[in-house]
Amino acid sequence: MDWLGWLIFLFALMFSVMLHESGHFVAAKQFGMKVTRYFVGFGPTIWSTWRGETEYGIKALPLGGFVKIVGMTSMDEVDPEDEPRSFRRAPGWQRLIVLAAGSFMHFVLAAVLIFGLALAIGIENDNTTQLGTVATCVAPSEKALVNGAACTASDAPSPASIAGLRVGDQITSFNGVKVNTWTQVMNVIEKAKPGTTVALTVERDGRTVPLHATLASVKGRTGGYLGVAAATVFQRTSLAGAIGYVGTGFSEEISGSAHALAQLPSAVPNLFSKDRSQTAAGNVSSVVGAAEDTGQAVAANVGWEYKVSFVLLLVASLNIWVGILNLLPLLPMDGGHIAVVLWEMIRGRWARARHRANPGLVDYRKLVPVSFSIFMVLIFFSALLILADIVNPVNIG
Repeated sequence: MDWLGWLIFLFALMFSVMLHESGHFVAAKQFGMKVTRYFVGFGPTIWSTWRGETEYGIKALPLGGFVKIVGMTSMDEVDPEDEPRSFRRAPGWQRLIVLAAGSFMHFVLAAVLIFGLALAIGIENDNTTQLGTVATCVAPSEKALVNGAACTASDAPSPASIAGLRVGDQITSFNGVKVNTWTQVMNVIEKAKPGTTVALTVERDGRTVPLHATLASVKGRTGGYLGVAAATVFQRTSLAGAIGYVGTGFSEEISGSAHALAQLPSAVPNLFSKDRSQTAAGNVSSVVGAAEDTGQAVAANVGWEYKVSFVLLLVASLNIWVGILNLLPLLPMDGGHIAVVLWEMIRGRWARARHRANPGLVDYRKLVPVSFSIFMVLIFFSALLILADIVNPVNIG
């Protein structure tokens, strides 16, 4: 099933690229700018067709896409009859909207995915009292317990299995104490001493079932041990709850993106280390790593809700990340062009305030070395991340 996950991710990636370019395209058309090309991919043309003044097509290398708007910079050669409809002759505010429209579409797609997930499937919640795992034995040590070591013939049966607890049971009380969250369940178990016999009440298939268990001990672990773990359930939310979930998702992703960018210098030296997942390098990935994660999620032996939720949140996260990255004031990204337009607007207004002639467009020829340098840095880091994800991938488990 790994290949299916890869196909899903690649489709989502290309769809995101097309949506990004569509944002530029629609905004430019809306303001009457002349758009001559709309292509998916780069390299040799596989297929194309003309509709009006625009050529639409597919290129051989599915590594992105582009929209060609006439007169994007002062360097572009434009036919005299097309100059009035060129990008560079439009008012500054229109150019800003066209440039920001690509990232805006990424944010819209992410919001729709997160909103739809909350309404249709639900928000993941692992703080319920429903059992997702019932251990069959008592682990010999806390380390073995944490690492999920397989049971051996010498391991004693777990208190949960002896008591008859089942996956899907919902614990409602523990030794007479009502519990509503998994945090409460763990607190009462850890406070109980090993060897103590406790009374449990569970809901099973609509019935209340009383049970008893004698807690065990695990070497290196304080408190009693029952041998259960919470299930992760998906709880559908209201319209207001879905909107709030979108806000939470964006807030977490923005802060996470800022943290990842800040960690990037320290992450690079550990990209190829054996303990990459335990370092800052485990938090950065390329499209190859994201595709591999999608493949693992689709192939995992879990319910469809987990798979769909993971893929949708991954695609949403990717779009928020790309949208933010694209708005950074660095050429050749859209954010760099936005910074140039803002500078043109500021110095134009300053000139008018001083009753001087508008200095006009920024000379992009002076910016080419800067743009090329940043482009090469981005290519270098992208290639480095791709190589690391191929030879030293991070397993999501």
